[in-house]
Amino acid sequence: MLLKKELGVVENSWYEASLVRPAPALPLAERVKADVCVVGGGYAGLSAALELAERGFSVVLLEAQRIGWGASGRNGGQAIVGFGSDGECAIEKQFSPQDARRAWDVSVEGLQLLRERILRYAIECDFHPGYLSLAVKPRKSEALRRWMDHIMSAYGYPLRWIAPGEIRQWVASDRFDSAVYDETSGHLHPLKYCLGLAQAARAAGVRIHENSAAFLVERGASPRVRTAQGECECRFVVLAGNVYLGEYGDDIAPEVAARIMPVGTYMIATEAMGQERADALMRGRPAASDTNFVLDYFRLSADHRLLFGGGDSYSATTPRDLVGRIRSSMLSVFPQLVDLDIPHAWGGFVDITMNKAPNFGRLGHNIYYLQGFSGHGLALAGMAGKLVALAIGGQAEQFDLFARIRHHAFPGGALMRTPALVLGMLYYRLRDAL
Repeated sequence: MLLKKELGVVENSWYEASLVRPAPALPLAERVKADVCVVGGGYAGLSAALELAERGFSVVLLEAQRIGWGASGRNGGQAIVGFGSDGECAIEKQFSPQDARRAWDVSVEGLQLLRERILRYAIECDFHPGYLSLAVKPRKSEALRRWMDHIMSAYGYPLRWIAPGEIRQWVASDRFDSAVYDETSGHLHPLKYCLGLAQAARAAGVRIHENSAAFLVERGASPRVRTAQGECECRFVVLAGNVYLGEYGDDIAPEVAARIMPVGTYMIATEAMGQERADALMRGRPAASDTNFVLDYFRLSADHRLLFGGGDSYSATTPRDLVGRIRSSMLSVFPQLVDLDIPHAWGGFVDITMNKAPNFGRLGHNIYYLQGFSGHGLALAGMAGKLVALAIGGQAEQFDLFARIRHHAFPGGALMRTPALVLGMLYYRLRDAL
């Protein structure tokens, strides 16, 4: 198998292989003006651009590679509510119960927004409802049950407990002890969804330029965003490139770059196994993830492949024997798939914050940033784009709620923060194993 490896990026994606992209948009090669310049062609940037254009703003969107080249086109495809247990804990520590509930409700609205956009813009992206959180041992089950009871009590969100005696009816595996089922969350083809958002944005009047990396933002009353061949003068800037902004953002937004860390996450896709065999693996074919700190996640594709993710790298380098390692994890869950070939493996960076809560805010009065989705970006990043569009339009209440979340920089500075994180993650891997 031929894999392309660049800074932790592996490109042999089943997502890319399963579709035909439109021709690349032309790079920005002149001086242009717009009300808003959006930097980043993933869910957050496209969502902001779409919402702004539909509100009458003129919008230019700059993407350094191709639309969906980053995490928006490589992720596990799990569209889930909330912020993860760590992110929710961080928010609850800083907010009143009422404001924590408001933040949670925004995440639920984000999932509703995703489903509404699929229908409104006729985006064919194989959305399928259902999500399982899986505990691998009794002690993990106790923590999972406490989390479920808290979410239902504090936020009124419906969840279903799957006891140890029932779990084999849901997942054809002996690895798991119990689970929580969420019928509202689900999964989809993330790259198809991202390209569908781009098509909707173009139809709304957004001028999209691919292969147009922003390397400088000149701040002021009328910011200028410069690329290698052109520039955009605007009233507002939205930075939605996450870890792909320059050298992880240090060149464009150094004030916030150290608040996020690039984490490589990787996936494999089996060959197609046929519908009957695929249906036998998971009842109702939900997306699924275990609750380990360094987790595995998996789901079935519309063409009956198992898509299995894990193998996270915190060192910005691709793990050795990537396919072998993830295949081994897959077989620990589904040993009955030992006969299937693995024709696709891919991955890239997601951005995490220290507390796993999202990091939104402003630099001055007219530069907005959206980052730190910490693995929950498929639904939340789209909602973040809507929040920033509302804020630019004068309705900033929801955006400002998230901007209040306090964040710390990763320790060690630019040189040491990655080694420090690697050491920390070795501890958590050991804790999961024990």
